[in-house]
Amino acid sequence: MNKNDLKPASVFAEFAKINTIPRPSKHEEKMIEYLKSWGERHGLDTKVDETGNVIIRKGATPGMENRKTVILQSHMDMVCDKLVDVEFDFDKDAIKTYVDGEWLTAEGTTLGADDGIGCAIELAILASDDIEHGPIECVFTRDEETGLTGAEGMKAGFMTGDYLINLDSEDEGEIFVSCAGGRNTTAQFTFKREAAPQGSFFLKGSIKGLVGGHSGDDINKKRANAIKILARFVQQTMKRYEGVQLAQFHSGKLHNAIPRDGYFVIAVPNDVKENVRADWNVFAVDVQDEFHVTDPQMVWFMESTEAEPVIAPAVAKKFIWAVQAVDNGIYAICQDEALGGMVETSSNLASIHTTETTIDILSSQRSNVMSNLDNMCATVGAAFELAGAEVVSGDGYPAWKMKADSKLTEIVVESYKKLFKKEPVVRGIHAGLECGLFSERYPNLDMVSFGPTLRFVHTPDERLLIPTVQMVWDHLLDVLRNIPQQ
Repeated sequence: MNKNDLKPASVFAEFAKINTIPRPSKHEEKMIEYLKSWGERHGLDTKVDETGNVIIRKGATPGMENRKTVILQSHMDMVCDKLVDVEFDFDKDAIKTYVDGEWLTAEGTTLGADDGIGCAIELAILASDDIEHGPIECVFTRDEETGLTGAEGMKAGFMTGDYLINLDSEDEGEIFVSCAGGRNTTAQFTFKREAAPQGSFFLKGSIKGLVGGHSGDDINKKRANAIKILARFVQQTMKRYEGVQLAQFHSGKLHNAIPRDGYFVIAVPNDVKENVRADWNVFAVDVQDEFHVTDPQMVWFMESTEAEPVIAPAVAKKFIWAVQAVDNGIYAICQDEALGGMVETSSNLASIHTTETTIDILSSQRSNVMSNLDNMCATVGAAFELAGAEVVSGDGYPAWKMKADSKLTEIVVESYKKLFKKEPVVRGIHAGLECGLFSERYPNLDMVSFGPTLRFVHTPDERLLIPTVQMVWDHLLDVLRNIPQQ
């Protein structure tokens, strides 16, 4: 298969155009202008709200004028991550894609199918003249990936439809009807640097090649977290040898991605430097064995490095002990049998970076139960507060609760069974979707979410299963044909 054979051709053509447009979260200006110009060029009612969300409306095809209005919704921004040795500027460069068997992926960067493929599906529907549908509103929100601020800033009345289909899901054959709420917790240690003890030897330990992934949808896959691994070795070394000092700690980039690489710099007494190197090698073998199923491609490296001032020892120790202690991963599983053992509550230790005077920590908590989201944030915050850090928990975003009598779910499920002769999975998702915020401003809106299969989102291994795009396209068009009358 090559890129010229991708089906539906109209969807992949739109996706290729989208991937030439820089659209990092919070910097979607070029994408907003592209969508606005696209809608106006096609003679469609197009509006941009004060937040930067775009809506393009298209009237019903002949004979469908009395159907209820459907909102198709996706987000225009993308997670920007790349391999550490790849030169790429997400503010300027086009994503370079290639076909790998049945998968579409990118050269050393995130693919942008989350949620560029949803945007492409919407544009392909808007551009077509042979699809039956009632009135539709295609909505493109900004800044979904770093806090859902586009949906947060959308005012009631911007959308006017009766049903909403969110195209930001990642498992074809699964219909999502609820999602987790989320919140970020930040912690900051402050300190003064000082000279390392006389006779210290500086070592830099690094790790890369972890799988990483989406901190919501992949948190149940038991993948390694680079921060936890690096801190674990530093703590072990501090406990084993007197006089070990921490100078640098860097790992992680985004609140919604599991950290996949990082490094530390430590000062060790000169007479134990070879012991520490040997410990690193043993530690690497042990950790690789722990994660041999989920993270088989770990790359470990330790080298000598230049001397530099170290973090105040008392602060460094409390920081490392807090990182060792803090909850990371699954905290609770949903008790509701209808949600099939889905993760209810979790936390992701997302990024840690040191400066000359601070250690800055970002973590992300999620839950389908808002009281347990509060509890999870308090649990994470307590570990860092006890260690002396300043802790702040953000406002976050709400969960989307399952609607028991959803007519749209019924239509979507029956359509899927008719087309593919099998039952779809109807479930909740532990990731955050904008549907939670929409449900606050549009309490009567009937919503579902589905989309083609994506894997390794929020990482440079992100890939899109090509045949599932055709399946989602066929499914969506059949749903549009079967929307009931007003």
